[in-house]
Amino acid sequence: MKKTILTKNEEKVLYGLIKYPGINDSELSQKIKVKLSTLTSIKRKLEKNGFFRILIVPLLNRLDCELLAVIYTQFNPVIPLEDRIQTTKRTIEVFDEIFFSTGEQEKGFSLSLSKNYTNIGRINEIRTETFGQLGLLEKEYPNEVIFPFETSKIFRFFDFERILKKFFSIEDTKKEANIRWFEKTDQINLSAKEKKVLIALIENPNLPTQKIGEKIKLSRHTIARMKKQFFEKGLIRQIVLPELNKLGFEILAFYHIKFNPYKPPKIEDINFLDSYYSIFLAQRKFETVIISAYPNFQEFHEDKMNKIRFLKENDLVSFSPLIETYSFEKMIVIKDFDFVPITKKILNV
Repeated sequence: MKKTILTKNEEKVLYGLIKYPGINDSELSQKIKVKLSTLTSIKRKLEKNGFFRILIVPLLNRLDCELLAVIYTQFNPVIPLEDRIQTTKRTIEVFDEIFFSTGEQEKGFSLSLSKNYTNIGRINEIRTETFGQLGLLEKEYPNEVIFPFETSKIFRFFDFERILKKFFSIEDTKKEANIRWFEKTDQINLSAKEKKVLIALIENPNLPTQKIGEKIKLSRHTIARMKKQFFEKGLIRQIVLPELNKLGFEILAFYHIKFNPYKPPKIEDINFLDSYYSIFLAQRKFETVIISAYPNFQEFHEDKMNKIRFLKENDLVSFSPLIETYSFEKMIVIKDFDFVPITKKILNV
């Protein structure tokens, strides 16, 4: 895949947007040492050409949401991919809990947020029955990995800072923020007006408060005040997603590691597995799911072998981990980071 060539300033701006997603242009200009007028021009160009997009992620664990679920499936390669996509869009991805889903010809995975396991279990039963009846399954049922927030750690949630720092060869001595996701489990109660504003912010991450206010018939001041409160209370976070396909990245890798029951990993073990290619990492005591992005096959192979070697040398696994690769050029995103339906469901809106 041909890499899109960016100038050094364009790389610095894109990296800065990823590392500092919540600050304004003036603050970002000072942090990355790019003149404000240059930064705003580059930012506008990068956004127009689809190099990044902004997401506001609701931390629904503060609103009585209990878990994050990862489902991955092996498919019968005889069934055309387009047929499978149409089937899943019609019967599976319509469920509110699923916020991201992607796949290739013979495999796919999805990520969900859910109030409880009952809802996820019901979706997976429908998924298994639907795929089974249509002959889509290869040799096994869809696999589900459940991460209850009370007993799990979400170390990374689509964090691209480290991989872009390496990819762009950016010299940045400031340490990355050590942010855990979905960590606090004490609950927040929202008024009807607050629910309305929260949903509008998640649905319109690019709109200024004035425009959001016009859409939902509230003042700009009210939107700005509530938005500030939501960030301060840890109810929402802003992230910036780069379009890795445009940058020439080739491989997305999915790892599911089941640890030895008599030797759960220590934090230093997880830190080793969490290489700078990792963009998503969820862990409970005896299993971990990692999603990593690689510019090319060689870097994927080296990182994969480092992980396998470490796991075996430290006797952390009895069986080889499941590792699946997806091509950025061939994979199809079926549901693309849509948090609005599950937020509405959790809030009973």
